[in-house]
Amino acid sequence: MTDFAFLSAHSFLKVPMGPQDRGARPFGLAGIAWDGSVTNRPGARMAPRAIREASHMLCDGTHPLFDVSPADLLCDLGDLPLPNTSLERMRAALVPQVSALLAQQRHMVWLGGDHSVTLPLLRAYRAHFGQPLGVLHFDAHCDTWEDHFGEPSGHGTWVYEAIQEGLVLPQAFAQIGIRSPGQREAREHVRDQGGLIWTARDLRGLENAVQLDTVIQTLRLRWASCGNPPLYLSFDIDALDPAFAPGTGTPEPGGLTTNQALTLIEELAGERWVGMDCVEVSPPYDHAELSSHAAASIVWTYLSGQAARHCVQP
Repeated sequence: MTDFAFLSAHSFLKVPMGPQDRGARPFGLAGIAWDGSVTNRPGARMAPRAIREASHMLCDGTHPLFDVSPADLLCDLGDLPLPNTSLERMRAALVPQVSALLAQQRHMVWLGGDHSVTLPLLRAYRAHFGQPLGVLHFDAHCDTWEDHFGEPSGHGTWVYEAIQEGLVLPQAFAQIGIRSPGQREAREHVRDQGGLIWTARDLRGLENAVQLDTVIQTLRLRWASCGNPPLYLSFDIDALDPAFAPGTGTPEPGGLTTNQALTLIEELAGERWVGMDCVEVSPPYDHAELSSHAAASIVWTYLSGQAARHCVQP
């Protein structure tokens, strides 16, 4: 046996599988089929396959706002081969594979997997760019706990660890959608380190670009004041209310709408993004594939915005 049964076999947007010429296809996508760090419902290892299949509903992939399809610029590199029982072994195996893809100067999107994969991704990006990154983190949970239910690391500690390791610039770190139970020290950790937080409560009733303009402009100004560092987007699907994304390991009522998330990603497309991940989709708990379709649209919207930027560059 060489492959786990849950690894994906179909590509995102039905684009070519495997390595392609970087000049013709500067964007790449890869799955990280790992859920060994979940604290409630498992299944995120199945997400890369489900998100890819949901993306086939996007047909030719032309985005109605950006009027471009990322399909002609994208290749799908499949699911990265990883151990599936040890967090540290998974991370040790993941970093060199990510580093090799970044060395090709390919703009990557990563399909998780649970949120513990983001820490090794940031380690690879920090080494590649030689500087800490700015991060936009959509999530119901702050992920700033200092331990993982008695273990040193997991899917709820990666933000704390990334700040401690100097992988991210705290002042350029922003969280959107936070609402889960948590002690003040964890809940406010990012703000205490100089970053920004918009809770789901803060954003109630704000959906379109005009209503969200204060958030959008504040982020732009903050990143500019930090010297416009390379930016990374980490999207935990549980940032969305379970009405929009029930298929996740730790659902939290009172979350964002899909419209809110898409508006923010669309309006911020022109910033200095260098990569993104979409994590914590759990297909076994997904009703009518709502979560997989939301994840596919979020990834597609991000890629479309970046494709539009690529097409206008000289």
